[in-house]
Amino acid sequence: MSIPHETGLVPARVRHLAGDAEGRAVWLNERGGTTYRAGDVHIKFGPLNAEESMADEAERLTWAGRFIRVPEVVAHGIDEDFEWLVTRTIAAQSAVAPGWIARPAIAAHAVGAGLRMLHDSLPVAECPWRWDVEQRRADAAGRGIRLDPGFEQAPAVDRLVVCHGDACVPNTLLADTGDPTAHVDLGRLGVGDRWADIAVAAMSTEWNFGPGWEWAVLEGYGIKPDAARMDFYRDLWNAT
Repeated sequence: MSIPHETGLVPARVRHLAGDAEGRAVWLNERGGTTYRAGDVHIKFGPLNAEESMADEAERLTWAGRFIRVPEVVAHGIDEDFEWLVTRTIAAQSAVAPGWIARPAIAAHAVGAGLRMLHDSLPVAECPWRWDVEQRRADAAGRGIRLDPGFEQAPAVDRLVVCHGDACVPNTLLADTGDPTAHVDLGRLGVGDRWADIAVAAMSTEWNFGPGWEWAVLEGYGIKPDAARMDFYRDLWNAT
């Protein structure tokens, strides 16, 4: 969700990273991290999190940036309690910016088109990370999450791609024309079935635009619904 800027609450580390620019909070995630805009960079700052490492994200952004447009990594750091990631700002808006919330058909279609572009552009053979069902089960177990045995019966893989790993609507950036132009938040990027991304992207339209916009994501991607795969990967996302 978007949050207002309160200068007094900007951590000292963020103020240092911002330099002469004023740090303005623009995003709060569910794990207690905050993203700030400071001049021509964004600063992601938050508590150490076993689920998703900013060091992992920095590595994935650098790799993916060879093939698609993603934020350029400027710096990454860590101390006893916190972690931070500084990236170069991209001149584009999240698909959940107010102007796009008001035009959900365009935004949701662009999210699907952008996801297809990502899947078609990132080379599976060169990707060093996995985000398949087996790996996700192992990651969940490492965090103490016991999954229902039903998740051991995954649908047959439709097409292996390099998945975004968090293909929710806000993580696609749109140009003023409504075209997808970049992707952010790639901390879980890895090889898996494309439906793992498609299902989450479609599901997240309801959180951001309200019910009834899944079709636009699928149309933008250029694929027909697959109820079994969508249900499985939605359930896996919610369980992990």
